[in-house]
Amino acid sequence: MLMLMRAGIVGASGYLGAELLRLLAGHPELEAAVLQADSSAGEPVRSLYPGLLAAYGDRVLDAIDLDALAACDVVFLAVPAGRSQAIVPGLLAAGAPLVVDLGPDFRLRDPAAYPQWYGFSHEAPELLAEAAFGLVERERTALFGARLIAAPGCYVTAASLALAPLVAAGVIANEGVIVDAASGTSGAGRGLSAATHHAAVNENFSAYKVLSHRHTPEIEQAIGATVCFTPHLAPMTRGILATCYGRLAEPGALSSEEVMAVLEQAYANETFVRVVADLPATRDVHGTNCAHLSARVDPRTGTVVVLSAIDNLTKGGAGQALQAANVALGLPETTGLPVVAVTP
Repeated sequence: MLMLMRAGIVGASGYLGAELLRLLAGHPELEAAVLQADSSAGEPVRSLYPGLLAAYGDRVLDAIDLDALAACDVVFLAVPAGRSQAIVPGLLAAGAPLVVDLGPDFRLRDPAAYPQWYGFSHEAPELLAEAAFGLVERERTALFGARLIAAPGCYVTAASLALAPLVAAGVIANEGVIVDAASGTSGAGRGLSAATHHAAVNENFSAYKVLSHRHTPEIEQAIGATVCFTPHLAPMTRGILATCYGRLAEPGALSSEEVMAVLEQAYANETFVRVVADLPATRDVHGTNCAHLSARVDPRTGTVVVLSAIDNLTKGGAGQALQAANVALGLPETTGLPVVAVTP
């Protein structure tokens, strides 16, 4: 009988935790062996997410136990900002072979950025240099043999996949980049707030955290350019559509077809990133680990427009974390990850 590798999830009660549970239910090599949570400890999975009943039956969430987690082959942390930095050092000291953090605590290289953007001082700055950035298509080689992976933020994934190849190839200038991105309400997490209440979001479209969103320094770090980032909240549950603008490094140098060719070459061997002729939409990637990209050049203004659509909970969160874990564990990268969208 095949012995499955064991996965632990901390924060299994949240939306990203639930998405991990959904994906692991179909993973042929990994089982969700240890399910833990803070305030939801003692709750049955089925009472929080009835849709997971068939896979998890009467499984109950346990309180956080580092020893139980350290006995797993991989531990996923799906906890709020600032929480992971208090857990990861103990997990690594207890012998956890691989930790994948879905939160922001180990994404930024500069510890001084955390007080500015997240409002807390980093408690384990010595681990920031060790953490591999889990944007697999751009940082794959760093994941081999990693013991700590920082999965990128959802907005960061959409924007970086769109822009990083163009900055690296010198197609667009590395300053004055603009990212306008709209996300579904699940990006705010499972907790209640006035801003994400149905009555506030339904039949509404709004910007938030203008010039101050936490993902701004992470986008800049990932693409190597200065960015003006404006997030928006859209009246949908899942998905991100990012509209990204950059100035051609050499005005008039490239056409839309030539910029598309740069993206196609960058992702020619990637299963989860598709460069498409039509304009991407969030429905095209709903429930998948895929990103759809398309680009246009405006010769009148010398502007490159790149559109990027992802599912924020899958490619922008749990799916990407699982993809990175597959690489680090030596498994086929695509294992357990959906590529066909839920449609219509």
